[in-house]
Amino acid sequence: MKSFNWKLSILVGIVIAAVIFGGVYLYQQIIGGATVTTTGNFETKVTPDQAAVSLQVQTKGLTAEDAKNKNALIYDDVLTGLIKSGVEMKDIETENYNIYPEYNWSSGYQQIIGYTATNSIKVTTKDFKNVGKIIDAGVDNGASVSYINFELSIEKSNEYKSLVLANASMDAKNKATSIASGLGKKVGKIVSISTSDYNYYPYPLYRSEMAGTEDVKAVATNIQPKNLDISASVTVVYKIY
Repeated sequence: MKSFNWKLSILVGIVIAAVIFGGVYLYQQIIGGATVTTTGNFETKVTPDQAAVSLQVQTKGLTAEDAKNKNALIYDDVLTGLIKSGVEMKDIETENYNIYPEYNWSSGYQQIIGYTATNSIKVTTKDFKNVGKIIDAGVDNGASVSYINFELSIEKSNEYKSLVLANASMDAKNKATSIASGLGKKVGKIVSISTSDYNYYPYPLYRSEMAGTEDVKAVATNIQPKNLDISASVTVVYKIY
């Protein structure tokens, strides 16, 4: 029986290991390789296609039930007034409804002295001339105006979102191409898209803390839409070769 050749076994093991490590290195160079990470940005101004008016009904009562019932009566009047002014139900949505206790601490301890009920609704219109009618219908029936915004409808927001994200992506690729060119290389496939942000904020024409009821009616007499700023950023990792 022949004796086992340990030296030959070790040599074969070294050769196999070298082949494995060499293959891994070659794979990393071909599949992995160098990358470049760029962030593309795009910003533009667009015209709003709708206005939004937030109306709030606030009532007080000795009990929660009392405050709620008083609120419901005024809310019904506001809703009726809005419908009579031409607003459709689909353009009215509840933003917030809340009932909370009011406290008196003058006795040195917490004492409930009543309850407050608030009901906030958002009314939207694509005809800016209707803003005055909406405010009149709300205020004349017992509501206050929390804010007036110039906004984008869901349809327009989605349309502009696609636009700015596409342009931000192009900006990221242009930056990567310029960097690669400066290094004497070319841009390859996309490795990953790590972040993408779309920013859009309504234009605040009026806020309740700005002025009183008479002032908000004055604001509504001369509604001129203001352009909105929208932007997007996209971070992309490219292979370069």
